[in-house]
Amino acid sequence: MEEIGALLKEALTLHQAGHLTDAAARYRQVLAQAPRQFDALHLLGVVYRQQGDAQEAVRLISDALALNPAQATAHCNLGAALQDLGRSGEALASHDTAVQLNPGYALAWNNRGNALRALGRLPEAVDSYEQALRLRPSYPEAWCNRAIALLDLGQPEAALESAERALHQKRPYAQAACVRANALFGLRAFDAALRAYDEAIASDARAPEAHAGRGLALMKLERPGEALSSFDAALAMRPQHAQGYRQRGDALLALGRREDAIDAYLHARALALDAGANTGELDFVLGALGAGTAPGQAPEAYVKALFDQYAGHFDRHLTEVLGYRTPALIEAALARHVGVDLMAVDLGCGTGLCAPFLRPRSQRLAGVDLSERMLDQARAAGLYDELVCADIGTYLEQHAQVFDLAVAADVLVYFGELDTLFGQVRAALRPGGVFCFSTEALDDGEFALLPSQRYAHSLAYLERLATRHGFTVLEAERAMVRREHGADIDGHLLVLRAA
Repeated sequence: MEEIGALLKEALTLHQAGHLTDAAARYRQVLAQAPRQFDALHLLGVVYRQQGDAQEAVRLISDALALNPAQATAHCNLGAALQDLGRSGEALASHDTAVQLNPGYALAWNNRGNALRALGRLPEAVDSYEQALRLRPSYPEAWCNRAIALLDLGQPEAALESAERALHQKRPYAQAACVRANALFGLRAFDAALRAYDEAIASDARAPEAHAGRGLALMKLERPGEALSSFDAALAMRPQHAQGYRQRGDALLALGRREDAIDAYLHARALALDAGANTGELDFVLGALGAGTAPGQAPEAYVKALFDQYAGHFDRHLTEVLGYRTPALIEAALARHVGVDLMAVDLGCGTGLCAPFLRPRSQRLAGVDLSERMLDQARAAGLYDELVCADIGTYLEQHAQVFDLAVAADVLVYFGELDTLFGQVRAALRPGGVFCFSTEALDDGEFALLPSQRYAHSLAYLERLATRHGFTVLEAERAMVRREHGADIDGHLLVLRAA
């Protein structure tokens, strides 16, 4: 027993000094003499995890816990190894056991938060990080992890404060610096974000997330040449990263290097296919560039991500950058054709730009959108009776003959084929109900996916669909609906009445 004790003490000293191989050898010597020695099994498992072999770590720590299941530290270390393997549900169970055994165990609360975050249970993850911080206020890793979860919840301001707390307690801290930069990016403080990414890279030049984030900030600052260099730096560190090639393609496209951009998108698509990932968004982008078959509508994930990202500044971007006129055109058209006290639905309502003129005409006003963050903005205005996060087609199918008015402002640009949607709108309208919508104008054919990644439709196609689905065309106006890169974009505004 004295020899085992001496070996174990020597192993622990080596382990704490970072001499993992030598420590592992001593732990194995202990186990050769005492195969059921708890500390040697447990700590050898910890060494294996530190060396990157999480599978062997799980086996060894599980064997230790079979001997003594009352050790909170071992449950916490088992949870960390399970998390390394992507087994987040099992990891959460291990951390739950650890905090039940030791409610004051800050590390276990922090790691529990990581498992919850991986499971997509973000509010619970934040609660777990905050419990860790109540136990240990000077815990930079928990502040940093809390910031990541808050960012995922769409709360960049709170995330920024949390990341700064982490950096106040520990510097250099590359991950926290990168998270701080991500929060500044989310707040649209792109110059400050760029400086923060530079700080993260100065702390750890081998951090691909910081290089990629720097590239995204440079894209927002309209510096695509520099952005391309940052994306290439990130790809040098993770050459099998599909999203990195997509970002590279975006920079090349902004530089006018269309064929190079297509090559980057095709490479991204191939990597995504190899990983078994959905390629719908890349197929859509390639279709818009004429390098693939254009799908019948924009992928739901693409539309949701696009508008989640725009939610905080959408109104200002539309009015100040794009010269967006569609709501004003729709307001004028409705004044010519509909009355008041209507059951109305705002399809793809976004932040609620149409709500101020729809509200006075509505007995009840519903808004539907794919982006929960857009709906949060709309909800703050208090003009809707109901706001639903859903696909508009699915929503309409659940509301047969409910509405007197359906409005779709700048929504049909994300649909190519409109036959199905026209049928869904018609079924949701009462007889005599009105459908008012805008599209971008196409002179030939029925519809086309443009390089802007928006669909355009011909007036002849829209009028044929109206007739097919029992609508009378009350008004069909061609007008400038917005601006893009300094050029006017023509569209159609139609008002249809259901038979």
